[in-house]
Amino acid sequence: MPIATPEVYNEMLDRAKAGKFAYPAINVTSTQTLNAALRGFAEAESDGIVQISTGGAEFLGGQYSKDMVTGAVALAEFAHVIAEKYPVNIALHTDHCPKDKLDGYVRPLLALSKKRVDAGLGPLFQSHMWDGSAETLADNLEIARDLLEQARAARIILEVEITPTGGEEDGVSHEINDSLYTTVEDAIRTAEALGLGEKGRYLLAASFGNVHGVYKPGNVVLRPELLKELSEGVAAKFGKQSPFDFVFHGGSGSTEQEILTALENGVVKMNLDTDTQYAFTRPVADHMFRNYDGVLKVDGEVGDKKAYDPRTWGKLAEASMAKRVVEATRHLRSAGNRIK
Repeated sequence: MPIATPEVYNEMLDRAKAGKFAYPAINVTSTQTLNAALRGFAEAESDGIVQISTGGAEFLGGQYSKDMVTGAVALAEFAHVIAEKYPVNIALHTDHCPKDKLDGYVRPLLALSKKRVDAGLGPLFQSHMWDGSAETLADNLEIARDLLEQARAARIILEVEITPTGGEEDGVSHEINDSLYTTVEDAIRTAEALGLGEKGRYLLAASFGNVHGVYKPGNVVLRPELLKELSEGVAAKFGKQSPFDFVFHGGSGSTEQEILTALENGVVKMNLDTDTQYAFTRPVADHMFRNYDGVLKVDGEVGDKKAYDPRTWGKLAEASMAKRVVEATRHLRSAGNRIK
């Protein structure tokens, strides 16, 4: 199947919300990690989301120019070709983009998709994220209004992060403290500014104690039940039940019960990066240690070409990351739920 059309992406999100499951959103930084993500979704018979952060796009753009837009466009174009070989629907998304990078990342990508749509084609990406968590809520929502209008014109869904997520993600960092919890008032102000669908569809990354990075279970105090409070507070004021499509950020180390509670309360997308990075790298490290004399030309020897051929260890990395993606689809209950 090809990359999801806007109609299919909307159907994916609607199905997830109605069925109380979520799609893993897998961060990728290369064509190899892209194929690993696609393979995982295919093996799980799950539709899914592949996303590229500003740092990932810069890496993809090559270290000579480090151009984020070039990197994002190149991978997206590759994905549009290669995804047709996988029997699942995949949405392309750009992850965390703070204010100082909007003009060098999201805005040019929105303009590119608008040109495609005006020419009768589909958008290059299906959704983009605006990370205004470092701004005041007023400034955050003012920028979000403008981006939502542009996204709607390009048939794209916007993701907004209205309050901080702890830890660090591509240069955006927040302390781990009590500010990591979105309030009902924050949610109401968001609905007032962005509407509840009539101004364009958006995904909401609300904070319920989420922290980016690597943490063991119990080290982060998550309150996914807070999402229900936010929904009910907005529903009471605006009369629309289940008003938001929630996104779960910083899920590493989350317990199975915390994930299930989040799903029951409206989460349709859960970001996965740290765990898949490790899954990709772990077998590579194992291969290098086990084949030290083969991957290096030690003491003037010639090494073993088959050992240092990137395809040898790359296949191991792809399989391991794909396995972790399958595991994520089972935790989020999207496995077996692909649109046929």
